[in-house]
Amino acid sequence: MNSKMATHMSGKAGFIAALDQSGGSTPGALRAYGIADSDYHGDAEMFRLIHDMRVRIMTAPSFRSDEVIAAILFEATMGGAVDGTPVPTFLWENRGIVPFLKVDKGLEEEADGVSLMKPIPGLDALLDRAVGLGIFGTKMRSTIRLASPSGIAAIVAQQVELAETIAAHGLLPILEPEILITSPDKAGAERILRDELLRAADRLPADRQIMIKLTLPEEANHYAPLVRHDRVMRVVALSGGYSRDEACARLAVNDGVIASFSRALIGDLRRDMDDATFDAALAAATDQIFRASTVKVGAA
Repeated sequence: MNSKMATHMSGKAGFIAALDQSGGSTPGALRAYGIADSDYHGDAEMFRLIHDMRVRIMTAPSFRSDEVIAAILFEATMGGAVDGTPVPTFLWENRGIVPFLKVDKGLEEEADGVSLMKPIPGLDALLDRAVGLGIFGTKMRSTIRLASPSGIAAIVAQQVELAETIAAHGLLPILEPEILITSPDKAGAERILRDELLRAADRLPADRQIMIKLTLPEEANHYAPLVRHDRVMRVVALSGGYSRDEACARLAVNDGVIASFSRALIGDLRRDMDDATFDAALAAATDQIFRASTVKVGAA
């Protein structure tokens, strides 16, 4: 594990930019950016367009390491370049931003109130490639809809099992068991998930660390025991479909939790903006998300 990146990730103030929309979510991201489905044909053109959007974000003046401490990349973005420089190298050496990689391949059909991750063929080869490109860690997402003790236990067990493989390659795993904001008992699911994650963290070897990415909870500081856990480097929050204003308001009452936002970060960006307008819109988002990640207020 890169010690300079580890120090940066564990102690620096700021948030994580989630630039990891995959094949299933890319068309929606492009539509929000102002590119209609009819504007491209086939996956290759679609991924080229989303790469161009990400490069525009990563090279914007407001995408700065004093606010953005890390970025999560899609596999195709990891293998891409910015003006001839590999994306992970550009982020770390040119911007001072730690690169992570999304490794999951989507979700199984829901069972027992949750959706486990699909198998990840070729994971070891992907992790070796990530290490070679200078990636610091990985992220993997599964989802929870119901407050099902057995379903949530299965979610956490799968996340932890894959984290073992990832850590064996010298990478830092981010576990992302996302509770859907449409859950009919979101608070109940959060109680079960917190306890399962605490048990999992307690079982980790003393020298092992993970990060955990979670849906913003119904009760402020619900995940405080995880924030304080010595084997959890960072607890980060996804926006999960909340507007940026609501996501930031929820984040600001959770001490020690920083953002790892995607839609709430890029939702106001449009392809037809000139560069100054684009950067101003990105700056408004990064400034607001940085404040919510670093300036905490008491719950109302």
